[in-house]
Amino acid sequence: MALKLSQKQEVVAELAEIAGKAHSLVAAEYAGTTVSQMTEMRKKARETGVYLKVVKNTLASRAVEGTDFACVQDALVGPLLYAFSLEEPGAAGRLIKDASKGNDKLKAKVVSVEGKLLPAAHVDVLASLPTREQALAMLARVLAEPAAMFARAVKAVADQQGGGDAAPAEEAAAETA
Repeated sequence: MALKLSQKQEVVAELAEIAGKAHSLVAAEYAGTTVSQMTEMRKKARETGVYLKVVKNTLASRAVEGTDFACVQDALVGPLLYAFSLEEPGAAGRLIKDASKGNDKLKAKVVSVEGKLLPAAHVDVLASLPTREQALAMLARVLAEPAAMFARAVKAVADQQGGGDAAPAEEAAAETA
């Protein structure tokens, strides 16, 4: 069923809004994907902050015009499924990569991050980016390391000076007071 002009304008406006705030885009060929596979993919997309849409390439091309994803316009060929990462850059890549494991018909064709068109093989690189929680955990470890190093240094100095016993250091401090 063909869309009316007003419906097409609504689709383009909605997609343009999503593209304007998305971190990354993965467009994949989906021909041959079953309804149950698409339903499962849509469910996972909602859970992971990915906007998933099947739309005509001409409408998608108009929607990404003026956004970071304008670089993909010439690569939008054939029936494509569009996955925009809204919460973290790697989410769309993980979704497509995971869904393609059980579906050999689903193949990434376009990958775009930060205004750059990347080869389809970069979906693996995009999928390997840490999640927000993983990135925060890594940051916490990095920030905690200087304090841990300082504590180890203080302990090493204390061990050298007094055999690791804090009592002689306390006695020396009391004598000078």
